[in-house]
Amino acid sequence: MFETEAVKKIIHVRIFRGDQQYVAECLDLPVVTQARSLDELALNIRQAIALHLEGEELAELGLAKDPTILATMELEAVA
Repeated sequence: MFETEAVKKIIHVRIFRGDQQYVAECLDLPVVTQARSLDELALNIRQAIALHLEGEELAELGLAKDPTILATMELEAVA
């Protein structure tokens, strides 16, 4: 019986509002980017992750082939 190492199918990204721009920070990879709009930020983070993973063996990084990007956005408190 072979023991298989679990691979992540999701790359987690944290989005928050900086002083002047939105910031996206990967929790699973050393990738950070920023943009003035959320639409631009979504494009930037996808491109940044793709560039980071280019030429890499995903299994060696603990990732499944074609992982999904899951973004969580932090909002200011409303109290």
